[in-house]
Amino acid sequence: MKLHELHSPKGARKARKRVGRGIAAGQGKTAGRGTKGQAARSGGTKGPYFEGGQLPLVRRLPFKRGFTNIFKVNYVPVNLYRLEGFKAEEEVTPEALAAAGIIKSAKLPVAILGQGDLEQPLVVKAHRFSASARAKIEEAGGSAEELPWEVKRGRRL
Repeated sequence: MKLHELHSPKGARKARKRVGRGIAAGQGKTAGRGTKGQAARSGGTKGPYFEGGQLPLVRRLPFKRGFTNIFKVNYVPVNLYRLEGFKAEEEVTPEALAAAGIIKSAKLPVAILGQGDLEQPLVVKAHRFSASARAKIEEAGGSAEELPWEVKRGRRL
């Protein structure tokens, strides 16, 4: 087999329809455009935007203002009163919170907020703490450790 003998199998390539090339060709005279009317003329029809002179849908809709910050990090809020079910000196991590059913997924960043009181000392590990939450955890004899979070790719380090 030589390079000039290579060709695609029969039926793999379909010849394009050559319209407007005489009556014998089968697509002569009107070339498949029908008779008369805007669609038969050169320049074709109006675009999908045009609605017969009526104000187009695209122009009737309000502008979408502002922008979406792609670097925004949505923290899952957890208040202190939700941590009452944990035992004293227990380590509270996003994984432990997910296992307890307090948050849906351990993959999302967690923020501990200060609503409620803490009775027992806990080792709380989260991505963010409010000042009041940190104060209440340390007041109860526990510790608040901040976990790192990579903002650009939206996942933990």
